[in-house]
Amino acid sequence: MPLPVSEVTVSDEARRAVALLNRLADELRRREPETTKRLDYYKGEHKLCYASPEFRDYFADRFKGFSDNWTAPVAAAPAERMNVLGIRLPGQQETDAELSEAWRLADCERGSSEAFVVMMAAARAYCLVWGTEDDEPRVTWERPDQAIVAYDSDTGEPIAGLKLWADDTREYATLYEKLFVWKFDRPRYARTGYSVAGLIVPQGSDVVRSAGPEGWLPRRGPNDDTWPVANPMRRVPMVELRNQTLLDDDPISDIAGVMAMQDAINLTWAYLMNALDFASLPQRVVMGADIPKLPILDENGQKVGERPIQLDTLINERILWLTGGATIGSWPAADLAAYSNVIERAIEHLAAQTRTPPHYLIGKVANLSAEALTAAETGLVAKTGERIVYCNSGIREINSLMAAAMGDEAKAKACRRGVVVWADTQFRAIGQKVDALMKLKAMGFPTRWIAEQYGLEPPEVERVMAMIDEQAQLDPLNQMVNGGVELPPPPSAAAGEIPFPAEE
Repeated sequence: MPLPVSEVTVSDEARRAVALLNRLADELRRREPETTKRLDYYKGEHKLCYASPEFRDYFADRFKGFSDNWTAPVAAAPAERMNVLGIRLPGQQETDAELSEAWRLADCERGSSEAFVVMMAAARAYCLVWGTEDDEPRVTWERPDQAIVAYDSDTGEPIAGLKLWADDTREYATLYEKLFVWKFDRPRYARTGYSVAGLIVPQGSDVVRSAGPEGWLPRRGPNDDTWPVANPMRRVPMVELRNQTLLDDDPISDIAGVMAMQDAINLTWAYLMNALDFASLPQRVVMGADIPKLPILDENGQKVGERPIQLDTLINERILWLTGGATIGSWPAADLAAYSNVIERAIEHLAAQTRTPPHYLIGKVANLSAEALTAAETGLVAKTGERIVYCNSGIREINSLMAAAMGDEAKAKACRRGVVVWADTQFRAIGQKVDALMKLKAMGFPTRWIAEQYGLEPPEVERVMAMIDEQAQLDPLNQMVNGGVELPPPPSAAAGEIPFPAEE
């Protein structure tokens, strides 16, 4: 809630924070249209293209909401293979159990999965880490149209993070810096100049304007005792997950190049739908006859004139008229396969350009071997590995912030040098995987490593190893060895037992 006007004292430090907030908010607004467009395309909320205004007028309502969405599988295919299993700190053989438990407790398995999809589609995603009163990390994953991080131009270190959102009447901002957390809000008309009802609001000087530039008022949360709030972690708690860049500050969306092809596919669908409605059956035409006319009646029902029927009405309502001397001609139905062939070829180009396996898009799999499917997914596996490289630093920083929120500064520092452990990005047939792991086991690889390569998560690996130990303890041979019981002597010929043949 805003502070009372009597308590509002805007210091030079607060004005500096507001200036930084406005700079980040302006950059966020600059990114917002493109970010919104990309996320809309991922959700399939892109509009069907039309060949002409007349075509749009007739088909807009009939096919409203239709979209052939190929951007979703392109972005989701790598993201569904990106599963964080934990982080292995320097000097440790296993992933850190405490951080893995905190990761699950904060529901980061679901949140990170959503963030990876957003990162693929919109080029960015954000994560905010804070602590609770019980020293447990609270992790929220933020959209790129509501969050932004500022970096030092010399060192590249984050200097501030901004979370910006709005409701029906007010706009809220929380600026996270290393030492303080600044909370502000303002009326929505301070940004747009329009009230909720659409009325223009005069830009006069009032108490809102007196609080700070562009009408920002200090805001205090329900549990805040001071303003601004001290940052106990002494670090910017917001992390940016960025997709591929070209040695610049502008990450690339995985679907940016797909959207134009998506529009072309939808345009072809529009032509196909038009052909389905008008040219999928043999067509007939009336020749040598005048256009029929409708009578014009006066208020008494008497005919006072005539007017021709609109051609659109004749076409839409399938009206047939014949008069003296008229003849009828026809032409065969259109070949609709030409449209579907164009769509399939466009999808094949899309698959090649985005390294998405064709069977993810086309849906035609006929008697393909496991080796053929594995080869078809090679590009996707390599692409997913690249995206994992882009996310590694962000995941390390998130774990570091989680450790800091738990009050373990030593572990927080170690997380920055840790190794993020990911699930296997390649899907193999169970027979192939087991055969390969059995050969590795025969070469001497330990059982724990084999279980990890099989795809078990760290808690499952520990459970399996405990089962192996329990099973070994129940083995009679091990019980005799561990209990100091002497083994029975080997059989002898004197006792009437058949000895083993001697080696030659």
